[in-house]
Amino acid sequence: MDEEERIEEMMKRVRRLEIRARRLAHEVFTGDYHSSFRGQGLDFDEFREYVPGDEIRFIDWNVTARMRTPFIRKFREERELSVIIAVDLSGSTDYGSEDLSKRELAAELAALIGFSARYNGDKVGLLLFTNEPILYLPPAKGGKTVLRAVREILCARPQNNQTSIANAGKFLNKTLKRKGLVFLISDFIDWGFEKPIASLARKHELIALQTIDPLEKEVPDVGKVHLRDPETGHDILVNTSNANTRMGLSKLSRRYREGLKDFFAKNAIDHTEISTSGDYLTNLHQLFKRRSSRQR
Repeated sequence: MDEEERIEEMMKRVRRLEIRARRLAHEVFTGDYHSSFRGQGLDFDEFREYVPGDEIRFIDWNVTARMRTPFIRKFREERELSVIIAVDLSGSTDYGSEDLSKRELAAELAALIGFSARYNGDKVGLLLFTNEPILYLPPAKGGKTVLRAVREILCARPQNNQTSIANAGKFLNKTLKRKGLVFLISDFIDWGFEKPIASLARKHELIALQTIDPLEKEVPDVGKVHLRDPETGHDILVNTSNANTRMGLSKLSRRYREGLKDFFAKNAIDHTEISTSGDYLTNLHQLFKRRSSRQR
């Protein structure tokens, strides 16, 4: 397939993904999104007469003195959010053993989140990164940003395949001046990012969506295989017929994922694993539901 055919096929996928994401956002996730992510504050709406049960702290004493009866200030939620979808495009995200690659899954997640945000009147921005930021689109309204985000995620060809979640965190800490909502989509196969990501979570609402492939949890018995690190090019021969080898690899994966969960929990970062195989909507729905229950 030449470059022109590749681009045409990619654009067909973008259009199919747009249709699916719009439908899901409109029919399934708009309500979840709205109840899970509140605005950044309250705007004054109007005065009204005090009724028993109202918050005493909202009484406006100047109006009360003038009207000779208690009046309170009524507020409305400042709804608009600035949403940043930060996507890891390092070499490991091109892997997928079944339905989707991690990059394709990230594109679907970005589209679904982006259209949900748009339907709620929020601004949407994008950060693509590998070992450094490679594209940043500031938050803006309208569907064009969402569609461009999907195209860039699927079509980008980074020159460097390595990962630096730390550099992505530092960039957002420096760039985002007002509190925003950040969705960080990555497989989190990286080290040394804890400090900048914890700092980002203190300044902004941070949601970690960890893309993961089933084979990363449990290695099957397929004999001797060559495994190559797509980020470093390092190659190793592994005998998967050895039960101890398979058990050791699964144990390492489990420990790393448990360590990630502990880090996210310690820093009050909402997190869920999203598999490249099967239905990812359930995990997203449960994450939104947990946030919504805390908001009440």
